[in-house]
Amino acid sequence: MTEQIEVLTTIAFEDALIEKLAAVSPRLHFRVARAAKVEEIPPEIWAMTEVLYTDRIMPAPDAVPNLHWIQFHWAGVDHALDAPLLQKPGLVVTTLSGAAASQVAEYIVMMLLNLGRRLPEAISLQRKESWPNDRWERFKPRELRGSTVGIVGYGSIGRQVARLLQPFDVRILATKRHVMQPEDLGYTFDGMGDAGGYMFLRLYPPEALRSMLKECDFIVITTPLAPHTRNLINAQTLEAVKPGAFLIDVSRGGVVDHTALIAALKEHKLAGAALDVFPKEPLPADSPLWKMPNVILTPHIAGITTHYNERAAVLFAENLSRYLEGLPLYNQVDLAQGY
Repeated sequence: MTEQIEVLTTIAFEDALIEKLAAVSPRLHFRVARAAKVEEIPPEIWAMTEVLYTDRIMPAPDAVPNLHWIQFHWAGVDHALDAPLLQKPGLVVTTLSGAAASQVAEYIVMMLLNLGRRLPEAISLQRKESWPNDRWERFKPRELRGSTVGIVGYGSIGRQVARLLQPFDVRILATKRHVMQPEDLGYTFDGMGDAGGYMFLRLYPPEALRSMLKECDFIVITTPLAPHTRNLINAQTLEAVKPGAFLIDVSRGGVVDHTALIAALKEHKLAGAALDVFPKEPLPADSPLWKMPNVILTPHIAGITTHYNERAAVLFAENLSRYLEGLPLYNQVDLAQGY
């Protein structure tokens, strides 16, 4: 009989989802350890684990001599890049890129419409019980139809945004590290994203970001946080932005330089922003962003959904099948690139 594969998950998956995962193959033996710390899992369990599904719990490399693969529960792994475990020779590391694409893309479209229609100001007037005489001028919208939307980071979320925007007749521009490979090689759920890479008008390399920003009415930041993307949106890049553009950031805190962002908002270089991620979370109470009338702030909630674990299990099951067949896994992390 083929040797059994020990799979340890530290995530509290529902029993029905564990059953579906175990049904991938009789070779898979699942252990569910709903733990918050490494020490809460017995050393003998760590020692036999071949596949680890986790969010942030990572033992020392010598504690897991049989570990071959880590599947992270989230799309971003910037929190784990310095962990000694990730330097274990031969270890494969994968993310759940794609599992949050649907809900985050919907959040982005919502914010595009809210900003373009000046909804924050309208809500402010409602609270003041004010009916402005200059409303025809004050609320001239930036319509999505006919506008240019620039997506910084054409990954699973950016591709789903492009799909959702198709009926709006917008010009979609995007940046991607490998512009000669527009296809999506990661996991794509049926009916989602842009697997073939054809829903944009132009694709730019990261080095041409400023050239793209000059044309954008809306800028959507979806790139991962890595050493080369930290402060990617800074004073220099914001200088290239088309006056009156709006910015939506759902990436990671640190991709957008908030000092430069606040300056661009105060100087009306940017007409407004919607921010779900911040360099420091929670956002400090003394941040000027709290009181800016042209800014929408949300507490890192764009990816929340009641369907996340279900989608996570679908992707994990697909990767388990590929692991058993010796095929390349979806969403492998390039540690040199940081994502």
